[in-house]
Amino acid sequence: MNKIFYLLFATIILASCTSKTEGIKITVENPSTFDRISDMVEIPLNNISSKLALPQDSVYLVKNAGGEIIPSQMTYDKKLIFQSGLKANQSSDFTIITGSPREFKALTYGRFIQERKDDFAWENDRVAFRIYGPALLPIDGPSNGIDAWFKRTTELVIDKWYKNDLSGVASYHEDNGEGLDDYKVGRSLGAGAMAPYANDKLWLNEKYIEQKVLDNGPLRTTFRLTYKNIEVAGNSIAETRTISLDAGSQLNKITQSYTVSEPLKVAAGFVKREEGEKSVTAGSNYIIYQEPENAIVDKVYMGIIFPEGMEKYVVDKYEIENNKKEKVPYYHILGITTQQPDESVTYYSGFGWSKFGFDKADNFATYIKNFAEAQKQPLVVKY
Repeated sequence: MNKIFYLLFATIILASCTSKTEGIKITVENPSTFDRISDMVEIPLNNISSKLALPQDSVYLVKNAGGEIIPSQMTYDKKLIFQSGLKANQSSDFTIITGSPREFKALTYGRFIQERKDDFAWENDRVAFRIYGPALLPIDGPSNGIDAWFKRTTELVIDKWYKNDLSGVASYHEDNGEGLDDYKVGRSLGAGAMAPYANDKLWLNEKYIEQKVLDNGPLRTTFRLTYKNIEVAGNSIAETRTISLDAGSQLNKITQSYTVSEPLKVAAGFVKREEGEKSVTAGSNYIIYQEPENAIVDKVYMGIIFPEGMEKYVVDKYEIENNKKEKVPYYHILGITTQQPDESVTYYSGFGWSKFGFDKADNFATYIKNFAEAQKQPLVVKY
């Protein structure tokens, strides 16, 4: 009788160990009527660690329904992420296991470019951006806008473009087969930055003063920029900006935070090249702006999404004095919202290019509308 009891007990223990070895099985569902192939599945590590212990020097890995280990990443904010690969209304099973760290091809990347006046540049397999750093302030003056680099390759190019440009081999302002930097920021928000909008006026800060990389691929790059305090209608306000870019996405996720004790109107948007409403499309929670065409880049579409909606959309005009003491007009297309005290504002901004996936304006509009809808209808994860 005792032998039978011990045998049963050992079988239960073995079954328990086998279950843990097999990992955690999950099902991911796409509830949308459109494909979400590159959308990131995010699993809080707390949900995993309570079911599957992580041995020392190990990481969590993900197997697809076919048993293959697919690219994944553990992020700074304690999530396990991987791309869903799901088409419209599709679902698929995955298994989370533990194992030795794996090297996956990097699809995102970003770094502090100290050799080029403290730029901070970042990219994925679709788009690239940069923000100007403090070393450029005495040369170019203040600017905290976002610069867009028009890529037409899935390869990561930041290091190559900077190296070739600084060595005189090839300028990144010319298209040598992979794209170019043809976007002009000046004293503006550029390609989707944010600023306070108090008293119906845009209050622009200067270049960042500190940078910190939080994640750096293979599937997500995240960094945080700190700015000097900005004077807004007589009040000194601290500013931080956290930017995250996922593999396969045209848009940055930007979390903007101002230290305020009262609600503050804020605005995010794009520099507009000319006066008027031409080439602007706005919905309740998104804005699309088509850059004027030229012989080099053809059609570029800028897009911004406010997941919680925007209060209004405006075209703002102001003047900046240049080096010749001349007044130069600037225009912005802005989405206005309100930041509450002790909270942040999260939004998405980026672009599409006719030479890399968006040959028609309607295609980019569909992308933006689907992206906005996906924020309201997340992928469903079942354990």
